[in-house]
Amino acid sequence: MQELSKANRRYLKGLAHSMKPMVQVGKQGVTDTVVDALDEVLEAHELVKVKFIDHKDEKNDLADALADRTRSYLVGVLGNIATFYRQQEDESKRNIILKEPLG
Repeated sequence: MQELSKANRRYLKGLAHSMKPMVQVGKQGVTDTVVDALDEVLEAHELVKVKFIDHKDEKNDLADALADRTRSYLVGVLGNIATFYRQQEDESKRNIILKEPLG
């Protein structure tokens, strides 16, 4: 999967600013349950924040792994919170219109 453009990344960070984390990574780390939860929330909302309760030293690697496993883009990591984006495949259900088209 290719990277998000700088314009799209900046736009998504702005949209995510006021959002609360919807998924948490705890002491078990990135489990199938966490991946399934993130996958489900991305399907519904497209843009999601994930909070790292534990494994804070590994958050960048874990965030990359989550992005790979959910086929999403890692928008950024700030503190112990990572933001992910996955465009809704059904155009009629899209809530977010990016500044530049993907791929």
